Amino acid sequence: MSRPRGRETRVGVAVITHNRRRELMGVLERLTALPERPAVVVVDNGSDDGSADAVAASFPGVALLRAGANLGAVGRNLAVEALGTPYVAFCDDDTWWEPGSLSLAADLLDAHPDVASLTARILVEPSLRDDPITPELRNSPVPAPARLPGPALLSILAGASVLRSSAFTRAGGFHERLWLGGEEELLSLDLAAAGWWMCWIEEMRVHHAPSRGRDSTGRRRLGIRNTLWTAWLRRPAVAALRRTGAVLASVPADRVSAAAVGEALAGLPWVLAQRRPVPSRVEEGLRLLEEPQRRSGARRYVG
Repeated sequence: MSRPRGRETRVGVAVITHNRRRELMGVLERLTALPERPAVVVVDNGSDDGSADAVAASFPGVALLRAGANLGAVGRNLAVEALGTPYVAFCDDDTWWEPGSLSLAADLLDAHPDVASLTARILVEPSLRDDPITPELRNSPVPAPARLPGPALLSILAGASVLRSSAFTRAGGFHERLWLGGEEELLSLDLAAAGWWMCWIEEMRVHHAPSRGRDSTGRRRLGIRNTLWTAWLRRPAVAALRRTGAVLASVPADRVSAAAVGEALAGLPWVLAQRRPVPSRVEEGLRLLEEPQRRSGARRYVG
């Protein structure tokens, strides 16, 4: 891994948070101690637990945006605009970057101008085991030229990726309709459709200490809904139907899943109005990913 060479001005860190003051304070302690000393922006999504005031009092060097409401992933759009750096490292309030990873990301993005994002290896606290999704990323079957810095992906992981800010902005950032829960997939497909590459980099590392305050049931509902919306928005008709069937076959048969499908169907008018299937080269990669995703132990709708 490349080592920091003084303050890293090419990449800033964007953190979104909502009512996780304790976890947020720990994340900011680690981020502000990084040898790269990156600029950090925290977007507080309408917390009522004192998170914003705690950041202002304890981390005066961290830029704080008080959203006033829970904007979900759209808070990251505000952070990217506020940072103004060529590259942005996304971070949740329960993830943090390992020393050296941000400088490595900036070096790789400098060297590969057609790459929009680099996703890191995720180490799960406290055991530092690999996140269950790691084998899928390491062994991605997406066709790509050998010159890329790592395996090609067709989706980022928002809490563990560094993006080229200009590509992110031109792709429209995170869609306000999706809010949270699998919100990365739509953005990623738009990046791929525009000709950008996304890669996984083993030497870049992010730590994840899953918050106990996570609303797993709510996230499941949103994840199912957003997965269906993304398929209907960007997959060709036959592939969208196939993806819909696969999702419905994999979810628990309960009220949460039913509510998710109901919300997805209620959104059909705007989905059809914004439908824009991806080019055939992107769809080819998506088809190759279907079987690994079906077998995946990391892609289960639980909660």
